[in-house]
Amino acid sequence: MEVKWPASAWLGASDRVNLARLHRIRLFASSTYITPSDAQRYAMALPLPPGLTPSEVGFLCEMEQVTIIPRQRLDGLELLGGPTETLRPPFPVPLPLWLALLLKKQKRADISPPPWLSVEALTQILDFEMDERTAELFSPSQDLPAPTTTAPLDGDPYLAHDALELSPPFLKDAATSRAQKDALPYHWNELGHLLLTHAADNFVEPDMVRKLLRDLREVRMSKLRKGFKVLDAGAGTQMNNVGGMEIAEVRGFVVGVVDGLRKLNRSREESRKERDDEERENGIGSSSYRDDEDEDML
Repeated sequence: MEVKWPASAWLGASDRVNLARLHRIRLFASSTYITPSDAQRYAMALPLPPGLTPSEVGFLCEMEQVTIIPRQRLDGLELLGGPTETLRPPFPVPLPLWLALLLKKQKRADISPPPWLSVEALTQILDFEMDERTAELFSPSQDLPAPTTTAPLDGDPYLAHDALELSPPFLKDAATSRAQKDALPYHWNELGHLLLTHAADNFVEPDMVRKLLRDLREVRMSKLRKGFKVLDAGAGTQMNNVGGMEIAEVRGFVVGVVDGLRKLNRSREESRKERDDEERENGIGSSSYRDDEDEDML
């Protein structure tokens, strides 16, 4: 039987990012048809905020590799990111999340949840997040693969300008059945939401997993908000081990607060300069005047 794949099967990561941005320019009702050329013109005309929005982060999460258990034999696909393996039941195969969700919807395959998306693993991670000894830390992210290059100095090879080391969100097995069990990947929040929404029957305890994910998100967002209380115009906050969706959700708030603080500091600086200039013109702010005033007081 011939299997027809969707047109998005041949899209690469950059193309899917562009499609995600085009979704943000829906100016007409759903019944109105917009040609690709029209959509491209609207995208170029409308200013886009810096960084990725939560919807775009969730869209990119669909490029993560997950493990599926095929129910029928299907030939592989030639994708821009590389060819996929031939599906032979019941052997597990890694596929991009968007393709795995499509096969799941067509009842052609089941999705195997990653090890960190279990009740035992999430409970352990949540205990770490709520422990008083680690109250200011986020649970460690997944281990990085061994570097293949060396730094010019005795530094971190991942920080070298010419380094080609893999790091989140580009780790190979962040969401497959071989993923690290005691650590969250970069797209943990949105990946868990998508799997529980479209493949809840592949979980042993989906309701408990959903509850633990919700509790974990609330605890980590509370830590982020506490870190923002000390924000200043020229200061920053440490965001090690923070996920992609968490960064996207707080980016707008943080940027707005920092910009507001910069405007306040700028207005204060301008007022101070105006006051100093006025005092200097009146002879009040000169050093000789202040020295004479100090001597009179003595």
